[in-house]
Amino acid sequence: MDTNSPAVPDFARYRNYLRVLAEIHLGSQLRTKIDASDIVQISLLEAHQDWQKAKFGSEGELLAWLRTILAHNLSNEGRRYRSKGRDMTRERSLAADVEHSSAQLVKLLASEQSTPSQQAVRNENATRLATALAQLPETQRQAVVLKHFHKRSTAEIAMQLDRTEQAVAGLLKRGLQRLRELMAESDVSGG
Repeated sequence: MDTNSPAVPDFARYRNYLRVLAEIHLGSQLRTKIDASDIVQISLLEAHQDWQKAKFGSEGELLAWLRTILAHNLSNEGRRYRSKGRDMTRERSLAADVEHSSAQLVKLLASEQSTPSQQAVRNENATRLATALAQLPETQRQAVVLKHFHKRSTAEIAMQLDRTEQAVAGLLKRGLQRLRELMAESDVSGG
């Protein structure tokens, strides 16, 4: 065994982060046909198989590489359920959408930060937030994602989730409150 080769990154650490991004991009129609966890599992398997070929020197670069793999797999699975042929513009657009959603995760957490150490903290916070989102009950998570990532109104969310606006307001309130609690617990436990 070569003791000079770098250790395999702990890709499982990013499972919830990738799952939240996948759920954001699977529309309500595809969500019934495609399981975000399956796409993430495929993506992490590919990352594990190809990690030595990848070029990343920081966690930010690693996350960007994982998002690219995820976007590619989301595009492939989505294409299987659509009647159109391969649409490369859609694949590029999906990769950009995944990048944008990752940025939205970070924006929910912190103000603009630019030093490398601040960027590392921001990336860590994004993975912690995704882990916390993954722990919410499904309807709360859906409401939070629709409101904060898809910029839907309470009325639109109510229609999509087949709930009253008052019920959606409660889901959002409880979901955001629970997110704060989970993030605080994560702070106390050290990540």
